[in-house]
Amino acid sequence: MKTYAGIPEENASLEASKVVLVTVPYDGTSTWGKGADKGPELFLDASENMELYDIETGTEPYLEGVYLAGEITEKSSPEAMTEAVYQKTKELLQNDGKLFTLFGGEHSVSIGSIRAVGEKYENLTVLQLDAHTDLRPEFHGSTSNHACAVFEANQKHNLVQVGIRSMDIEEAEYLPEGRVFFAHEIANNENWVNDVLEKVSGNVYITIDLDAFDPSIAPSTGTPEPGGLQWYPTLELLRKVFEKCNVVAFDIVELMDSPYAKPSAFLAAKLYYKMLAYYHINQD
Repeated sequence: MKTYAGIPEENASLEASKVVLVTVPYDGTSTWGKGADKGPELFLDASENMELYDIETGTEPYLEGVYLAGEITEKSSPEAMTEAVYQKTKELLQNDGKLFTLFGGEHSVSIGSIRAVGEKYENLTVLQLDAHTDLRPEFHGSTSNHACAVFEANQKHNLVQVGIRSMDIEEAEYLPEGRVFFAHEIANNENWVNDVLEKVSGNVYITIDLDAFDPSIAPSTGTPEPGGLQWYPTLELLRKVFEKCNVVAFDIVELMDSPYAKPSAFLAAKLYYKMLAYYHINQD
């Protein structure tokens, strides 16, 4: 039996786990760097080579259990993939009291999971860490394109965007007013973490495109943009979101296969595990 991070089977069953993890190895609409379909495999491999004691919190999050809920392989069309993710998320959300997590794949995989989570939880804030706004209504003939990843979320929920430093002019009209934290503004604002926290409340879905990080620490992603987020300030933000709010789900996307994949894969593995640690210490 393959388990997340190679943890013991006793910590990996659905019944024993407080976290469920589904993977979506999809890369159907990306337009530059290809290889996000290998992201889940790279992430799981890196996770198996990671120490399972979290120094910051003094905890071993895996002891709370992580259930590998399988992978979604539908790729006949972007819309079919979105529907498959939606249905699988809906199914897993029936397990009350468990944190839903997803690892992509390109960012379009988040559309279906956010849709399902939004149906279950009222007053949902979607916290997006990303280099790109991803607010196009449709792109290349599809509403399930990676460039449309949070358009629907912005229409239905409280969208907060952090780390943005690339967008098309057509997306300007869709920007969530007062809830976009551009990277160039973050760079000059020592209080940016608290400013973001003021906009995030209630039930929260966190979606993290790894290109939110500066490519100096996460180079292996589809469209790396200079001027991104750094590791420790990002962890500070995430820790405080878990402290303040009820995080009900999160995803991490856009880890890409490349000759430089290992550092980015390990960052993704550590990021996921840190978020589990923050989640569990705030459940007690």
